[in-house]
Amino acid sequence: MYPLRFEPIFQRYVWGGRRLGEVFNKPIGEAAAAESWEVVDHGDAQSVVREGDLAGWTLSRLIGKFGNEILGPELFSSTTADRLPDSLRARFPLLLKFLDANRNLSVQVHPDDRMGASLVPPDLGKTEAWYVMHAEPGAKIFAGLKTGVSKNEFRLAIESGDVESKLHHFTPSKGDCVFIPAGTLHAIGAGLLIAEIQQASNTTFRVYDWGRVGTDGNPRPLHIERSIEATDFTRGSVVPQVPVSIAGTPWERLVACEKFEMNRAFINSPIEVGGDGRCRILAVTEGSLQLSADPCTEPLRLADTALLPACLGATTLQPGDQGAELLEITIPNC
Repeated sequence: MYPLRFEPIFQRYVWGGRRLGEVFNKPIGEAAAAESWEVVDHGDAQSVVREGDLAGWTLSRLIGKFGNEILGPELFSSTTADRLPDSLRARFPLLLKFLDANRNLSVQVHPDDRMGASLVPPDLGKTEAWYVMHAEPGAKIFAGLKTGVSKNEFRLAIESGDVESKLHHFTPSKGDCVFIPAGTLHAIGAGLLIAEIQQASNTTFRVYDWGRVGTDGNPRPLHIERSIEATDFTRGSVVPQVPVSIAGTPWERLVACEKFEMNRAFINSPIEVGGDGRCRILAVTEGSLQLSADPCTEPLRLADTALLPACLGATTLQPGDQGAELLEITIPNC
């Protein structure tokens, strides 16, 4: 096994723009692109290895053949548990993507694991976290409801088209991290470039879409009752996470939950990661770095990602001349 780099998969939603290509140098082609899925194992959406002896393998095939090596025995065992529907077993449990919000995303909410498992077909819940890589002046994040907004009050706001007035919002800055547990109403505003880590689910309940139409000229479908069912009305407003330094390391903890942990580091000299029996995803958010034992001779640059299998020993990260900022995402053992 070695550090795995994958081909990106592009999603071309109505709110996307050109910055995944222009800023992140992704090969998006001539059309606008909303999302670049970097690490994914979800149905037909499959990351494909770019380099080395495993080039051409999908992530699903890798997990099926090398689940213990990639995830680690304990985590792989939890992904094959009898409690999971057959369609959700032996899957890589996270999805990493980059988003270009050229226009506001819809106001939406995601189900938790219990609700996701009850859907047809079943899906995981979708807890997620965003890392702001660029913010235009005045760009907004909508996250959670204003204090005291009840289910009935929110339903009336939907009926009157006054959803925005019930949502908490703030103006984010580059480097902010926002944690969105399943059940939290939210929307990413226009003018933001985001790195997002989430459970490997693509279930979204759209409650409000700013009165716009889709690419076919018709309003996009809304899921009012499902949205209300999925929303946790006790949660309240969401604000950026406060980074916590991890003593003796260059890392800051941004998010720690049962689905994933996300850390950030600024490095100007080599460090080692891994070797602890856990897999991890690395994403470069500034600068560049080289990975030891990487079959690709090119460094990881802005918005490049790699998956380090659990079976790897410690991997050396060698930053470029200008240093590097990176995110590290790990999965707690269940």
